[in-house]
Order: sequence, then C-alpha cells, then structure tokens
Amino acid sequence: MKSIRFSFKNALTILLSATLLFSACKEEEVFPVPTVSVGSALSGTPGSKVSLSATINAPAGLKSVTVLKNGAAYETKSFTGETSATYSSEYTIDNLAAGAVVNFTVIAVDNVNQSSIVATIPVTITAVPPKTIVEVKGNLEGNITWTADKIYKLIGFVRVGTESTFGTIAKTGVLTIEPGTVIIGERASKGTLIVHRGSKINAIGTVDKPIVMTSERKPGEKEAGDWGGLVLLGKAPNNLPDDAKNRELEGGYGGFHGGTDAADNSGTLKYVRIEYAGIPVNPNQEINTLTMGSVGSGTTIDYVQASYGLDDSFEWFGGTVNAKHLIAYRGLDDDFDVDNGFSGNVQYGIGIRGANIADQSGSNGFEVDNDAAGSANTPFTSGIFANMSIIGAKGNAETSINIQFQNGAQLRRNSKLKIYNTFITGYPNGVYIDSQRGDAKGNADKGDIVLKNIVLAGVTGWGNNGYGQGFATNPRGFAVSDIEQTTAAPAILIGTAKPSEWFAAIAGNKTLANASNTGVSSTLWGTGTPTLTLTAGTTESLIGTALPTTLPAFFDKTDYVGAFKDTDWTKGWAEFNPQSVIYIK
Repeated sequence: MKSIRFSFKNALTILLSATLLFSACKEEEVFPVPTVSVGSALSGTPGSKVSLSATINAPAGLKSVTVLKNGAAYETKSFTGETSATYSSEYTIDNLAAGAVVNFTVIAVDNVNQSSIVATIPVTITAVPPKTIVEVKGNLEGNITWTADKIYKLIGFVRVGTESTFGTIAKTGVLTIEPGTVIIGERASKGTLIVHRGSKINAIGTVDKPIVMTSERKPGEKEAGDWGGLVLLGKAPNNLPDDAKNRELEGGYGGFHGGTDAADNSGTLKYVRIEYAGIPVNPNQEINTLTMGSVGSGTTIDYVQASYGLDDSFEWFGGTVNAKHLIAYRGLDDDFDVDNGFSGNVQYGIGIRGANIADQSGSNGFEVDNDAAGSANTPFTSGIFANMSIIGAKGNAETSINIQFQNGAQLRRNSKLKIYNTFITGYPNGVYIDSQRGDAKGNADKGDIVLKNIVLAGVTGWGNNGYGQGFATNPRGFAVSDIEQTTAAPAILIGTAKPSEWFAAIAGNKTLANASNTGVSSTLWGTGTPTLTLTAGTTESLIGTALPTTLPAFFDKTDYVGAFKDTDWTKGWAEFNPQSVIYIK
C-alpha cells in the first residue's frame, strides 16, 4: 500500500508540472508579424484626388497604421485589435512638375509591437492637358455658361446683350462663369467684355478657384493694355444729360448707361482677378480695368483685384452699386476714380503703386469729380468709402518715383465724397481738395465732403516735411494742400480756415511724419506678396479707431483705420506676381 501511495503522488506531481508547462508555452506563443498589401501605383494631375488604400493582416491584432509622405509624417490611425483591416485616405495631388513622384509608405504595428515590412504607394504627377481655347466674338444672347475646363478668348468687343442706341435694348443675355475659369483678351483686337444694360454677368469664383481675366501673352511678356477689360453697364441714376450722346461712356464704343432704377442688377463679381487690361479708345478716353457705368445696387461686387491696368483700376460713372474687398495693384492712372453722381458704398480697398508706373495726366489714389465741368448736376458724386489703404509709390526717401504721382486723394470738381477710417501714405500730397472747377472747398465747409478718421503719413527724409517739399525732384508736396496746384491760383479757404486746419480740426484725423510706427509692413513697397495685416502695439497704431455707427448698414463696424487689421482677406485668391503665372499650357 505504501508503494501505491508513492506512485499516485508522483502522478499528481507530473500532471501538475505538465499543466504549468502547457500554460507557459501558451503565454509565450509567437504570432506572425503583420503584413501590408497595397494596390497598383497611382497617378494624376495636380489638384486631382486619388485614394490611398492598403489591406492589413495582423494575427496578434492591429494596433496602428502609420503613413509617411516622402519620409515625413503624414498620418497615423489607431485600431482596436482587428486581425484584418483596411486603411484608406484621400490625397489631393500637390502642384508638382509632371513626372515627379510622391511616395507614401505604410507601416502596421500589432498589439505585441511587431512592425510590418514597409509597403510603398507611389503617386506619379502627370501633365495637365492643355485646355481648349474657345474664341468668342460679337454679341452673346440668352443664357451662356463658360466652364473651367476651357479658356475663353475675347476677339474685339464681345457684348452680353445689345443696345445699338441709348434706350433701345435689342437683346439681353446672362453670362455665367464657373469658378476657376480663365478668360483672355486678344491683344491684336484689344478684346473687351461689355455687359450691356438689362443683361448680367455672374462670375462667381471661390478662394481657391478665382476667375481670372488676363493677357494672352506668355510670362515675362505681359503688358498693361494687352486687352480691353471688363465693362458693366446699368440702369441706375447718373448726373449726365438725358440724351444718347451724353449717356455713352467715353470712347464712343456703344457703352450706354443710366436710368432711374437705383436697384438695377447687373449680376455678381466675386473672387475675380482682372489683369493687364485698359485701352485708350481715343486720346484721354479709355476703357479701364473695371469700368462701371451707372451700375445699380442690386449688383454684387466683392473680392475683385485689378492689376497692371493701363488706365484707372476701378472707375465709377454714376450708379449706386456697393462693393467690398477691392485691390488696385500697380495700375497706371488712378486707383479709385469716381464720377458722374456715384452714390454707392465701398468698404475695404487697397491701392498699391509701382514706383515708375504713373500716367501723364497725373496719378492719384482717389480722383473724384461731380462731372468734368464741376457742375451742380444731380445726383452729386457722394459715395461713401471706408477702410481704405492708399499706398503711394514712395516707400522711402531713396526710392525714385515717377514725377506724375500727385495725390493720395484728389477731391475736386464739385464732388461730395465721404471717406472714413482710411490710411494714406507715399504720395507727394496726402489730400488735395481742389476747387479749380466747382466749389469742392465750399462743399467741405458745408459738411458735404467728409474726411473722418483719416491718417496721413509722410516719408522720412523726403524733403523738409515728409511729402517732398523742398526736395529737388518733387518740391510740391503737402500732407493737406493749402493752395491750388496752379502757379496763378491763390489759396482758397474752407470757411475761414486753410484746408490743413480744417482737416486737423476733425476728430480722428492725424498727420504723421512717417508710416514707420503705424503697424504697416515695409513689404507694401516690395516686389513680392506684401504683408497686409497690421502689427499691433506700435506707437501710432491704426488699431482702435471705430468706424462711425451712423453709416449705412452695409458697413461692417470696424475698429481700425485702413483695409486690414489681423485678417488678410487677399489670401488664396489674389495674385501679386501675375507676370510669372502660366495660364495657357
């Protein structure tokens, strides 16, 4: 019996040892490493989308998938122990040269921290196929759509709708332009797009797909005046005599405008660039980059850039249209030219000049007339502008500028414009209220011309007053001119005060020796993309001055002077070096 008991005890011991050994073996089980399988190589044109995908097997359970883009971290996704899983992600192909390859490497890690062998998904960039160029001539009627997969070439005067004599609208049209569409003007025929009264243009781009109207020429060859520009004609009031001769825009090309419908709708321009436009039809009679003849308030104009125009960047001949976010960039003549009874509202606009680009007639930031004669014809030119930045060509005393630069704002010929929260610098004169034709100074005395919260900044070392006074090549400058700019005319007062005294007496107006402490960037006078937002905390900061609350509801209630505070509304859609952009491949 003793011998039997001994054997039984040994058996229990052996059984227990075997159980422990089995458990230990189970805990130390070895799983295969995860594997990653990818499909075939991908390709596409810049801006197109491709789907990155991989299938993962992980017997120990999947912990994470990490993806590198050309060796740099791209994305990591976590998993919850699946033994099989799929990774997927959408990639928008970068703007790279044809033939370039972007390699995405995929690595899987399982729950016991084993890593897979790297799998690679190559994406090859293919050439963007050239777009078909569609030539457009004559009159457009009915509903027309221009699409982004084509380029539209304007041959001569292309008209949306027809009006051969004033008051006879024969046909109308609605031109719709898709985001990202490019329109070019033929140089030989000075292609021009004219939207007649009763017709519309709906050119609605986006931040990443602006609509571009530009020169047909190659980078490095583009010039101001390569094509005509964009002309909008409406039925809103102006102060011209009511006859066909006077209701035609200067140049005599059939640009009839005007009527009694203040709310007339000529369509929408949004996220639109207009480059290298403007042509002289006759001496001193030009088509501007964007010409607006009696355009009504039913029209929407927002985020429009006029660059390298041969005449004015924006010109209003009467009308009631409102606008926001305008860029006048390196045009030849005036940035914002206002005539013939314009009474609309404009907020957020910047004019930036090139040092040697000025017109023989004299170039200004604002040039404002009631009409050419300075008459008392009604409606008066009485529009309201707010949050404007007028950046003249003179960034520093060492920069040589064209002798034809004149005024940041020339308010003349019986006009009654109102300007608020605006910054002006870099011109020989900041403000000139000109009464050589019509009584602009009398209008200022009566409160019909308003300048409030205006900051004028000179240039350090430019003459003895920062505006070139006493300077050898530009001796005429003043912050606010107290004399008429002719040799024979005496000073004309605003009431009993000099214009400079009148300006200084208005709350919020400032005259500074220079712009160095205002928060604006010196890049405004450079050749690259400028920094447009303000640097806060400077000693003469433009931040903190509220726009008057009495202005129409159209105006945002800003608290700064100029077109920008801490948001650059030009980003994504504007272009400050259009000479280098390739539009036609």
